Formats: sequence, structure tokens, C-alpha cells
Amino acid sequence: MSQSETIYQRAKKVLPGGISRNTIFRLPQPFYAKAGSGCYLTDLEGVERIDFSNNVASLIHGHAHPAIVQAIVDQASRGTAFGIGTEAEVLYAEHLCARVPGFDKIRFVNSGSEAVMASIKAARAFTGRPKIAKVEGAYHGGYDYAEVSQAASPSNWGDINRPAATPVSMGTPHSVLQDVVVLPFNDPIRAVKILDENAGQIACVLLDLLPHRVGFIPATQEFVQAISDWTKQNQALLIFDEIITFRSQYSGAQQNYGIRPDLTTLGKIIGGGFPVGAFGGRDDVMRVLDPSQKVLPMPHSGTFSANAMTMMVGRTAMELFDRDAVARLNRLGTLAREQITEAIRTADIPACVTGMGSIFRVHLTPTAPLDYRTCYTNAEQSKVLNVLVDHLFDSGIMLINTCSGTLSTPMTEKEIGRLAEAMLSGFHKIKPMLA
Repeated sequence: MSQSETIYQRAKKVLPGGISRNTIFRLPQPFYAKAGSGCYLTDLEGVERIDFSNNVASLIHGHAHPAIVQAIVDQASRGTAFGIGTEAEVLYAEHLCARVPGFDKIRFVNSGSEAVMASIKAARAFTGRPKIAKVEGAYHGGYDYAEVSQAASPSNWGDINRPAATPVSMGTPHSVLQDVVVLPFNDPIRAVKILDENAGQIACVLLDLLPHRVGFIPATQEFVQAISDWTKQNQALLIFDEIITFRSQYSGAQQNYGIRPDLTTLGKIIGGGFPVGAFGGRDDVMRVLDPSQKVLPMPHSGTFSANAMTMMVGRTAMELFDRDAVARLNRLGTLAREQITEAIRTADIPACVTGMGSIFRVHLTPTAPLDYRTCYTNAEQSKVLNVLVDHLFDSGIMLINTCSGTLSTPMTEKEIGRLAEAMLSGFHKIKPMLA
């Protein structure tokens, strides 16, 4: 019995399903990490793989970057978390507010899910309205309202002209579904019509500019502009979820659109490998959190929010991820998508690759999906995709389980070449299954 099998048998006795997060679940058992260095991850059996998962897009500098390790050591020697503030929090807030033009103020939290939850509550406190609007299929974390329709299927997603609000977890209150308006992605005419039907009730529209579960296809300028215009005309707030997409440009994916949201949520890479979340935006909106007021619209706190360790390490990581580093990684991302496209052409299979910046995703369809419904994979398609992902894993390439990947700064053209080679052999393997 391997070390991983032994650990999994122990894990099943104390953890539901033997795991603490579903993203690591694999049959016959999950794999367990021994160590990571740069863009390589070694498991307990001693197998080394190129890590294109990067802990689900959260490690922009890969594993054990020397400057980040030093920041951890320096801060740990002084303490990790305190019941009073630290200058580290202020320094990091100054960096992020200078980095993103739309950030007048920022508030730190402990995860991307928490950042989305708090930004929605802030929008409700600011507008006095109950409803939110979000894109069908878009993932925004584990908050009841944010997760509505993130896993809709043909059996329950309803008419495209008015997508149904569907629950993810059993037992979700019906009242939650009534307060979430679901929009079709990249369809400004239908989206605005649905928003108009709920005018005066919507506190905010929550929008990911490159939603993962919608296929890592970029939002069109027309769609984003239409949503932005509607929120301004109807006194609702526009919230960009940049928890994954912040890596796309120095100031986040919003830099590509020339549109300034009212609030932006952050997470993943801004923690430098530690748990983190944040949301920032307009001063008047962020003021709902200000406890110096006589009336506080939104009380908010968190035991580990802005803890010194995350603040120090996160700032180190983001200062390293400067404009040059962003540009270099995006060039590698373009190369990766080009080489995967060439592998698809060589293998002669019905597939394509989507993404932006340092993100990519492979689809087993000849053309890129347009929205969540055209991105939806049935059981048979999922089976083929799993074969491909498992082949890549066995070939030394670790991806996110949707056959998606993110790059890290230690990567070079060598790693991109190995990715393309493994993709090509994987495409040849699944070709008979696509006939």
C-alpha cells in the first residue's frame, strides 16, 4: 500500500470523504504533497509534476519563493496575529490602493468567499435594497446568495430569456432564490431586460470578467458596458469579482475594459500563499464599514482579518508581481494557448482553448463556448475530460480538474513546451472516445 493510500484510509476515519475540500478528491484516493519548489510539486511517492494548478490559481510565484519564505520567517519571529492593528496592514492597503485606480479604500478579510459576502452586504447597506444580480453559472464562493445557479443544469436552468435561480446545496431557503436575479452571460439585450424587470430592488450586479465555470471566456466590452450603464442609471452598484482575474493585468482584468466598478473583490494571489480576501472601491460605499460614524450601516470584523503574516507575505508577493512580471507571464500564457491550439490541430480533434493573460482552459468542442449553457458538459463529455486530465497528471502535468491551468512566475518556455507535449499525447489518447 502506498503512503497516499495509507493516509487516505486514516483520513476517511476523521474527515468527511477523507478530505477537507472537494477540489482535491480523486479516486481511488487523493494524492498528498511532500514539497513544492518553484513551479514543481512533489508528492509523497516522490513523483514530480509541473504545477499548473497553483493551489487553484492562488500561487502567482509558485512554491517556496525565496523572498516570500524570508518574509514568512521575518514576520513569524515577531508574531503572526494580534488583537491590535499593525503597520503591515496599512502598507499593504497603500500598495493595493495605488495599484488599482478604483480603490479609494480597501477592507481585508480571510477568503474570496468572505470578500464576496461582505461586498454584497456592503451594497445592501449602501442602497437599502435586498436583491443581487449575477451571471448564470458564475462561481463566487460559498455564500448562499453568491452560489445561486453556479451549478444549474438543463433540468432546472429554465428559459434563456429568464434563467431560473437554482440552489447548489440542499436546504437552501427559497427566500434566497427569490433575492437573486440570474443573467445570461455576454447577452446585453437579455440581461438588461431582466434587470429592468427588477429595477429599484437590485443592490448590486456581481460580475466576473473571465468566469471559470462559464468557460474562462472573457466578458465582451459591450456586455460589461451595458451592465455598467444600467447600474449607474438605476442607482445600483457594480461589483467586479477579480479573485481569479486580478493576475490578468497589473490593476486586474478591469484594466482591459476602461470601466471602474463601485467595488472589487480580491483573493487568491494577494495572500502570497496564505488565506486572504479583500474588497475595495468607492469611498462613499466603503464608508458603510466605518465604525467612527454615529450610525454604522454594516458592522464588520474578523479575528484573522488583516493578520500580520498575511499582510507581510501578501505585499511581498504583489510587489514582486510588478508590471514587468505581469507582462512576461501574460506572454507565456499566450504561448501556452497557441501551443495547445497547435496540438489540437495536429491531433485533429474537436477541441479548443480559451482564457486570458496567464489562464487557459481546454474544451472538447470545436469552437469556444459562448456562455454557461454552451460550456455545460454532460456525463459522457465529463468522462472524456477526466481521462484527459488524468493522462496529463500521469504525464507530469497538474491542472485544475476542469482542464484549466494558471501560470506562475518561475515558469519558462520549457514548462510550456512540456505542457504542449503532454496535451498532444493526451489528445491522441482521447481521440477514439470523441468519434
